[in-house]
Amino acid sequence: MKKTVRDVEVRGKRVLTRCDFNVPMEDGKITNDTRIRAALPTIKYLMENGAKVILMSHLGRPKGEPDHKYSLEPVARRLAELLEHKVVFAQSDVVVDDEVRDAVGVMAEGDVMLLENTRFRDEETHNAPNFTQELASLGDLFVNDAFGTAHRAHCSTAGVADFMPAVSGFLIEKEIKFLGEAVEDPARPFVAIMGGAKVSDKILLVEQMMKKVDTVIIGGGMAYTFYKAMGLEIGKSILDEDGIELAANLMKQAEEKGVQLLLPLDTVCADEFSNDAKTCVVDRDAIPADMMGMDIGPKSVEAFGKVIREAGTVVWNGPMGVFEMDNFAAGTKQVAQAVADCQGVTVIGGGDSAAAVEKFGLADQMTHISTGGGASLEFLEGKKLPGVEVLEDK
Repeated sequence: MKKTVRDVEVRGKRVLTRCDFNVPMEDGKITNDTRIRAALPTIKYLMENGAKVILMSHLGRPKGEPDHKYSLEPVARRLAELLEHKVVFAQSDVVVDDEVRDAVGVMAEGDVMLLENTRFRDEETHNAPNFTQELASLGDLFVNDAFGTAHRAHCSTAGVADFMPAVSGFLIEKEIKFLGEAVEDPARPFVAIMGGAKVSDKILLVEQMMKKVDTVIIGGGMAYTFYKAMGLEIGKSILDEDGIELAANLMKQAEEKGVQLLLPLDTVCADEFSNDAKTCVVDRDAIPADMMGMDIGPKSVEAFGKVIREAGTVVWNGPMGVFEMDNFAAGTKQVAQAVADCQGVTVIGGGDSAAAVEKFGLADQMTHISTGGGASLEFLEGKKLPGVEVLEDK
């Protein structure tokens, strides 16, 4: 177990807090503030307990140099509204300078400051000691609450922990609890739902899950690579050439381990990659040579739904089809509904799966939705996350 902000004295201390404020923006306006809201419990706790709260985050990909299109100023404004409290925005193209240090020096207990985008500095993503030391000079205690970037060893996610005590915020605590328990001590039956396009992208995750689960459900673009490994016609469907042998090996592993591996029984096909395409639903062994699979069909939905609803634990990573197009969203939507109906522990592994349950209005019916796509994937794969490893153990 890692120490959290509850386990240390924060009053009067300058608390350097890494958040994930990498929010979607259009024309300088925030279009979804979920990540800002997710950081509020930790920020409020620090404020209420007398810390001087210095927040840092990245936004977008500004290529290691100042680009005001990626400034965190709109985040500072939105955060102030949500906290109903002043948030000082420390605008500096180099993130840390004498003015920023002076502003930190006059902070009172309960004050909140947000630094400029850490990726305005090229050193950030290289975990370079000079920038790490500049950031560290601002704080007495490091709190990491940015699970979405915890798989990156950057100055602001891991490096600063070399210079001061480091603990987790409530968001990382929650992520470790739900993702960890789901994998280490799951209520059974334990069902893993895997979607997405490439088998090679998910091979480590599927292999890791195969050691622990009772059932693996495969959907999305990956399914067609499995079909290919079975010798079936897949038409113009997406194919991960490098994944054909991997898929065959996974099917063999499942059989050897006594794990039920479920592939879609039918598929929604289209004559082109378009929401307006001509479509048909066919069994998996009858995909027309001139069409492509875009979603799972009703037989698959029924078979998957039965297993999901009876599960004790569900971990879901990856959609069942091209859910961004309304005509190919039904499979993902109905699987999401089955997960919502499940009475067991349901964990959504970030990324597209999280976007899907949000889109279908089912987010509040899930036990936990991870805030980190890549980070949750690596955590579930059993990899060590640098931004978590640097935190002190209880």
